[in-house]
Amino acid sequence: MPYVPLSHPFMERLIGTTRRECLDHTLFWNARYLEGKLGEFRDYYNLHRVHESLEGKTPAVASGEAVARRADPRRFRWQGHCRGLFDLPIAA
Repeated sequence: MPYVPLSHPFMERLIGTTRRECLDHTLFWNARYLEGKLGEFRDYYNLHRVHESLEGKTPAVASGEAVARRADPRRFRWQGHCRGLFDLPIAA
């Protein structure tokens, strides 16, 4: 019987998300530049992006590391992440 690798659904999800949300929209010139882009995406994903499984909270807020500020819908500004790949509204 041929060898069949074990399925790792969490890693497959991580790789797919990284590819779809970051790498498909990004040009990179060498390994060092790619590492920087992936580091920026990691920070965006873990600190600023809300997750449906966390009831619309960021991982930092859900773990108690950060406190979410309540935003006034009439006063906000856009904050860029990943060198402009993503823009999120924040309280002004």
